[in-house]
Amino acid sequence: MKRTNDLGRDSILSLVLRLAIPAMMAQLVNVLYTAIDRMFIGNIPVIGDVALAGIGVCAPIAEFIASWGNLIGIGGSVYMAIKMGAEDNEKASEILSNCFQALIALSAVLTAVFMVTKGQLINWFGGSPETFGYANEYLTIYTAGSVFAVMTIGMNYFITCQGFAGTAMFSVIIGAVINIVLDYVFVFLMDMQVAGAALATVIAQACSCTWTMVFLFGSKVHIKVKMHSISSRIIKKVCRLGFPAFIMYCTNSVIVIILNVVLQKYGGEAMGDKLISASAIVQSYVLAILNPLGGITAGTSAVVSYNYGAKDYKRVISSFNVITGAAVVFCSVMFIVSRIVPPYIADIFTQDAEIAALAQWGMKAYTFGLIPLAMHYAATDCLTAMGRAGTALFMSAFRKISFVVLVCVIPLFAAPEMTFIAQSLSDGICGLINTVACIFIVKRIINSEKIKYGTA
Repeated sequence: MKRTNDLGRDSILSLVLRLAIPAMMAQLVNVLYTAIDRMFIGNIPVIGDVALAGIGVCAPIAEFIASWGNLIGIGGSVYMAIKMGAEDNEKASEILSNCFQALIALSAVLTAVFMVTKGQLINWFGGSPETFGYANEYLTIYTAGSVFAVMTIGMNYFITCQGFAGTAMFSVIIGAVINIVLDYVFVFLMDMQVAGAALATVIAQACSCTWTMVFLFGSKVHIKVKMHSISSRIIKKVCRLGFPAFIMYCTNSVIVIILNVVLQKYGGEAMGDKLISASAIVQSYVLAILNPLGGITAGTSAVVSYNYGAKDYKRVISSFNVITGAAVVFCSVMFIVSRIVPPYIADIFTQDAEIAALAQWGMKAYTFGLIPLAMHYAATDCLTAMGRAGTALFMSAFRKISFVVLVCVIPLFAAPEMTFIAQSLSDGICGLINTVACIFIVKRIINSEKIKYGTA
């Protein structure tokens, strides 16, 4: 199989489109795992709305576990792409091997830790006596099979960065289709309810993981998984490069957890579970935007990394501009869509008019800051792709901290559902500041590199 994308020679625009579209689709399909579960669970007769609130509590914990795959996957693929750009394929192979082994070890540790702590976490993060059983049942099954989610997310980046974006997308689509079918069979035909939804997700992720591993160990890929000894230096470098993106992904879960705690506290016994049910719907919709956005910026960052490694700075700048433009176009379209579709989305998840109304407000409020958020994602992923992980991390932390502060402050002065606007306020302020900073930083880095290598 020939690589479909030459990162060093193909047109930047066509490269970004060919990498971004499969990466977007892969991330969108990834969101469907939890969204489909919530749709089926929310429509279970009698218990649907309470069970949905339970999934709303445990889903961000499950997503937090899976997000660890991004730490190794994004950091390792960026590092590998830089070495591929410098034509050091032996080093690239060593990086891939180290990341494969690191993901296995990380999965084992995560499973053990969250199996022990899951009950306490549910209680801390917005669970109530009515929702605890459903949350615990789902999270127990998901955690037991979390190795498949972590491995699939992490290793797919190494398929994409070698030019096989379509293959990476297909591995996720396989899982999503299986998940839809099994959700219907387990939840309704076999009456397994919440446990059925969780089991369907684990089996689907196992199928995706199998597809990914077969491809990376096979003869069709250019740099395949081979066993090298573990290098602490490589693992440290990978973690340093992947940490900003990991923070962006995992704190998406953390801030949902904080939001759930605030909603439960200020909603009280009368409204707490209803607000969390509405939040579960809102998060399903918002992730269907944020994950594809991350697919555009992180999924195409290999173009920046490869050309940065090859010291082709003109292509680095062009790549950054095109990736930013693609992200802005996507978020502009989704901003318009988000003004229209919330009533229809809410009706898919729940038949409760009060929860549906809260969810509609939340979807609109959460998405007001999408356009500056697009620029923020492009800025942080570009800096990470150039090896400036520390700067990208600071930008991500700035945005997340501002959100947490707003979530905690807003309910002191307004109704608890007004906390949904905190995301847009944070995205608007931090997105614009971080984008301007990134432009100056990238120019300074490239000017410094040109002087260093005598190409100024």
